[in-house]
Amino acid sequence: MLEREAKRKYFWELGLSGLLYAVVLVVSLRLAEKMEPGPLRTLIVLAPAIPIFLCVWVIARQFARMDEFVRLRSLESIAVAAAVTAGLSFTYGFLESAGFPRLSMFWVWGVLGATWGAHTCLRGLFAK
Repeated sequence: MLEREAKRKYFWELGLSGLLYAVVLVVSLRLAEKMEPGPLRTLIVLAPAIPIFLCVWVIARQFARMDEFVRLRSLESIAVAAAVTAGLSFTYGFLESAGFPRLSMFWVWGVLGATWGAHTCLRGLFAK
């Protein structure tokens, strides 16, 4: 499969799984707000995790489609993003001890994703 075709397929699959996530998230939040705490409410609140696992599967499939060079570059970007995220989250843990507000775990993916994207873009800008 050509790289352009693989990338088009990847964005289509990831877009659909992201759209499914958004729909399931909205529906689950609306249903859960009207329910009493309990096992059923917990399952409904966890429902958006299913499309997230679909996104993970799509990303894993894309890595299998990549050639070795592109895979290596992508994994390097992910490794840098993971290291930056780990450093920031560890440092913020000390700031929480100093009285800073506690942050939700939702911030971790946001920082990781933003760092991954920034590293990929910067690498593309400064590539030889």
